Amino acid sequence: MFVGHGVAAFALVGAVALSRGIENHRALQLAIVAGLFATLPDIDILYGPLGLLNGVSGVFDATDAFWSTGNVVHRGPTHSLVFGTSAAAAFSLWRRSSAGRVVAATVLAGLAVLATATAGSVAGAVTVLFGVGGLVITQFAARRGLSSGAVLATALVGLVTHPFGDLFTGEPPTFLYPLDVPVVTERVALAADPTLHLLGAFGIELATLWLGLLVYLRLTGRGSRPQIDRKAVLGLSYAGAAVALPAPTLEASYQFVFTVLAFGVLGATQRQLFGRQLRAVDWPRACATGLAAVTAAALSYLVVYLAVL
Repeated sequence: MFVGHGVAAFALVGAVALSRGIENHRALQLAIVAGLFATLPDIDILYGPLGLLNGVSGVFDATDAFWSTGNVVHRGPTHSLVFGTSAAAAFSLWRRSSAGRVVAATVLAGLAVLATATAGSVAGAVTVLFGVGGLVITQFAARRGLSSGAVLATALVGLVTHPFGDLFTGEPPTFLYPLDVPVVTERVALAADPTLHLLGAFGIELATLWLGLLVYLRLTGRGSRPQIDRKAVLGLSYAGAAVALPAPTLEASYQFVFTVLAFGVLGATQRQLFGRQLRAVDWPRACATGLAAVTAAALSYLVVYLAVL
């Protein structure tokens, strides 16, 4: 859901900005910054590559090692609403004034110390990266003329919405960390069948990407109907995977994810990508076609899976 978090915040802020009559270019900037902030909590997964140091054999073994190591701190301090709102306020203060930067640095350092004291040095180090990453995004926003209020609003949207997107795909975040107050203790189940649950979560991701694409088209003045190349129908051929591959679940989803996304790459590929004409690529059309191919693949897989269930 890494991409989905950013796209969801982008679409939300972009749509709200459009509804409030904000000029398209500024609305696009706000949406981009919100999307960047929404990806920030997943900076904690940078701990995952350490799992590869123990030696792995094969792509799927490497993927398991990556996630099993990354999950040691994943969805901890960086996914806390307490940390998120505090960090958003700090980023806003950093944008406001020199004195505000001193206060912001103190707040972010305090969050890192608190994470270290309650969850260990790894969590503390990840929280430092979280703070530094947020300041980089804040500087990016400042260079585009966004005010401290805009930074606060986009940071809050990105950081506060992110944890809720994880409720379908893994263990629920500790929403009020470091407070030991459980908010949600179990993953939200979309279906009793684990494969149908995975397909449902994947469908939510696809719907989010479609929404993000439509908002982007509106913000850039391209209308609201994406042009889709007929290559997208190739995704329907993925139906056979429902009987050829083991039924995927959240715990064993890699074969499904890698293979279904291959259809998206195939659909998005244009001749210019193989030459030196990248500027000539119609990226919205390429993305829409790739997304349509993946959607067709997922739907065809679902139909066959239900037929043989």
